[in-house]
Amino acid sequence: MKLAVEICDASELAAKDGSGSCNPLVEVEFDDQRQRTATKPGDRSPYWNETLVFDVRDPGRLPSLAVDVSVLHDKRLQDQNAVRAHTFLGRVRINADSAARSVEEAVLQRYPLEKRGLFSRVSGDMALKIYLIPDEASENEQQQQAGGVVQEQQESVVRSGFAAASSGGEQHQQQEEKQEVVKEGGGIRRTLHAVGAPPPPPPGQTVVMPRPAGPPAPAPAPPGGGSGGGSGGGAYGLVETKPPLPAKMGPRAAAAAAAKIASTYDMVEAMSYLFVSVIKARDLPTKDVTGALDPFVEVKVGNFKGITKHLDKNPNPVWRQTFAFSRVHLQTNQLEVIVKDKDVVKDDFVGRVAFDVTDIPSRVPPDSPLAPQWYRLADRSGEKLRHGEIMLAVWMGTQADEAFAEAWHSDAHSLSQEGVTNTRAKVYYSPKLMYLKVVVIAAQDIVPAAGAAGEKGRPCIAKIQLGSQVRRTRPQGQPSPVWNEEFMFVAAEPFEEPLVVTIEERNEAVGRVIIPVAAPYVPRNDLAKSIEPKWFNLARHMTVDEAGAGVPANKDRTFASKIHLRLSLETAYHVLDEPTHYSSDLNPAAKKLRKGSIGILELGILSARGLSSPNPYCVAKYGPKWVRTRTLVLMGPLNPSWNEQYTWEVFDSCTVLTVAVFNNGNVFEDRKPDQRVGKVRIRLSTLETDRVYTHLYPLMTLTPSGLKKTGELHLAVRFTCTAWANMLAQYGRPLLPKMHYSHPISVLQLDYLRFQAMQMVATRLARAEPPLRREVVEYMLDVDSHMFSLRRSKANFNRITSLFSGAVAVARWMDGICKWKNPLTTILVHVLFLILVCYPELILPTVFLYLFIIGLWNYRRRPRKPPHMDTMLSYAELAHPDELDEEFDTFPTSKPSDVVRMRYDRLRSVAGRVQTVVGDLATQGERAQALLSWRDPRATSIFIMLSLIVAVVLYVTPFQVVAVVLGLYLLRHPRFRSKQPSVPFNFYKRLPAKSDMLL
Repeated sequence: MKLAVEICDASELAAKDGSGSCNPLVEVEFDDQRQRTATKPGDRSPYWNETLVFDVRDPGRLPSLAVDVSVLHDKRLQDQNAVRAHTFLGRVRINADSAARSVEEAVLQRYPLEKRGLFSRVSGDMALKIYLIPDEASENEQQQQAGGVVQEQQESVVRSGFAAASSGGEQHQQQEEKQEVVKEGGGIRRTLHAVGAPPPPPPGQTVVMPRPAGPPAPAPAPPGGGSGGGSGGGAYGLVETKPPLPAKMGPRAAAAAAAKIASTYDMVEAMSYLFVSVIKARDLPTKDVTGALDPFVEVKVGNFKGITKHLDKNPNPVWRQTFAFSRVHLQTNQLEVIVKDKDVVKDDFVGRVAFDVTDIPSRVPPDSPLAPQWYRLADRSGEKLRHGEIMLAVWMGTQADEAFAEAWHSDAHSLSQEGVTNTRAKVYYSPKLMYLKVVVIAAQDIVPAAGAAGEKGRPCIAKIQLGSQVRRTRPQGQPSPVWNEEFMFVAAEPFEEPLVVTIEERNEAVGRVIIPVAAPYVPRNDLAKSIEPKWFNLARHMTVDEAGAGVPANKDRTFASKIHLRLSLETAYHVLDEPTHYSSDLNPAAKKLRKGSIGILELGILSARGLSSPNPYCVAKYGPKWVRTRTLVLMGPLNPSWNEQYTWEVFDSCTVLTVAVFNNGNVFEDRKPDQRVGKVRIRLSTLETDRVYTHLYPLMTLTPSGLKKTGELHLAVRFTCTAWANMLAQYGRPLLPKMHYSHPISVLQLDYLRFQAMQMVATRLARAEPPLRREVVEYMLDVDSHMFSLRRSKANFNRITSLFSGAVAVARWMDGICKWKNPLTTILVHVLFLILVCYPELILPTVFLYLFIIGLWNYRRRPRKPPHMDTMLSYAELAHPDELDEEFDTFPTSKPSDVVRMRYDRLRSVAGRVQTVVGDLATQGERAQALLSWRDPRATSIFIMLSLIVAVVLYVTPFQVVAVVLGLYLLRHPRFRSKQPSVPFNFYKRLPAKSDMLL
């Protein structure tokens, strides 16, 4: 009988060659037989597709044997004179008795690589298939494999560019290793290479999706216009720019720029517009035979024209509409305002007023608005009409003008009136949210349902409903059940939905009370005071609709069942409507409990370039205030310029501003959901005060096909602090209001409430005019951030492992000091150590002095740009296509069973790695606890006796002597060191942990 170990591939191995890669090979050991695969140079995710065959000398010993699969890094490719030829990358230990009994039963499985020691740096996993081969089948396979080796020797070997660059001696050595058959320990060492791709798996087995050949090619670098390079690598980094903004100019230049643009718009570039305000008309001449006139106005500048709404049979119409024409697009010096009569066949000409654009006055806020004037209408030849006047105001202004937001813009000239409404800039506010606490205490005199009057003790529940939020109590027996259960709901002001409490018996309502969420029914609790409970009468047949219509309950009855409730609006909490790590508002709902503002946040949305959507607009959110820029209907290159500026009050610097770009799908007749283009997050605490940050932020979207760059967003951001003392004092205060700590809400309940708050905000803003659509709000609030993603799991796992990189670096530095790798540094450490021993009062001052020096040293390398989304940290560039397909899959899944099984196995692999790391950390802590727990009585006896001896020695020996002896022993020269582990290390490793108590 033979044992076959089929080695398919490995993924995400640790880098060992100093250049972010490794040269992996696999060594398999079974029953004193050892074999190796070929080396894959410079590949952290290698493919071998090799089968190693071992002799099973005694099938009865299989349960006691193990298959050790070790992944090694071949150091000889970089250093031919390396003392150790291989470096450990990880291993897998499998019981030989778990091998499949035939090739058909074998299943390809992924195993997480395990560490060999406490400080081993291991990552990744590998795919293996282990099965047994009967004697006859093994002989046939050996003949086929021998023929394959001969055929492989005759064929030409195609090598990669990396392998071609390796030394000729190494290539010759690898070719010799392919052919050698060496007797080792009584076994035969065979290295067999699979030439072709592996055959497809049998039906019903695990499907291993192929990994991509490498990371996707980076997008081309952004074009000119920035003065700095991107941080974060490639096309996904920030690019610093220097636009001509008044806020970034000197004092003199800023004063000169104040004449062109208002001081409140000093963070955007001035954009000149021609404004035409059509107010009204009077005494218009009639054109129809009937004497009726349906007037409207057409404002025309070159190829652009705007049209007011027409008014039926009105010779004295009032329009009050404003039109804005970008001066950049003006191709003529004449402005025409034409009054027409709406007709079925052809609109009739009534009169016109013409202006020379060069003679139009300019107006810059804070100047008062320009007063409108009456103008006499003229015919086509320019002759004044006897009847008809129109009131107009015409001026040249900028986007700082008050009329800019409500104006009809020339870039939307091809849209309908409803489409124009959806393109305007607007400011929205989230509804005021607060928690509604409902304590269901008890009920009395519950009348059973019809047909169950004779039965006593039937269980009933209390169902509490507020809008779409429904909670239920545990069942209790009648007729006087006692619950004493507390529930939390999210309520939004104004309170449109009542609280409905229903007593149900086997899904049949036996009593109901409907309570308006307003005073005096539900009091507000601002100071965490005790609220008195109340008794409410229950009505059997009242429906929610009847209660909404105002039908009184029990108007003809003197007896009614009752329920005891404690209701309160807990306004001392802050209702979280966004993920906690992206929160932009941390104030409590009660206005009197809020702290004063500490500064002003100003955002200038300048422009974008390289967008993939033709109708872009931006949405920015900070706190309860949402802003939406105007939608630019682009017919040419997708490089829009908004140049709109917005301002927020800042109450906490540890908050996040979110800006996103969308494609407006509601500007034309075919209604479509607004498409996501990209998102930018800026944490205020990372910004320097009074500095204007102008950067191009890359916009990225993650799709099942991979990461895509959809453009760049040009922003100007400035955080101005107005209360330095309060801002610095906030770093010592809790992040959330005090109520979250004195009366905390459980994590599960908080997640449920946050999801309900998100849905409530999305519903309210979708009812605005124009609506901020649900898909926009959900994208801004990251509604789906709680969904499972293997990509995020890997990213978070690497974040956990990277936390220990600093401690590992210090341990390596100390190991180098102790082994005298740099004698000069070791001598300096000896001197510093002896000084600190002689003067122990200098230890703490020295530590803090070093921290001060390190902080000053790092100042020159401080970040100069706001932090942006890191694609490498997020594993967005290196994510496997199947992992992304799984992330965007529906719930429940819509994939076939074999794909789901493969994904489940992959999830087990990632979870196994997390489980191993957490288990190792727990093991070390449990060993420390075992020192005094007498779990190992001999070890505890030894430790407490040693503790007594050490206490006596330290008592009679000066501390300096002990410190010098201990320090010099740790820093001794390598010739006085043993290669064996130290006695304390061996003692600690032998201490018991609770890992042997796990099932």
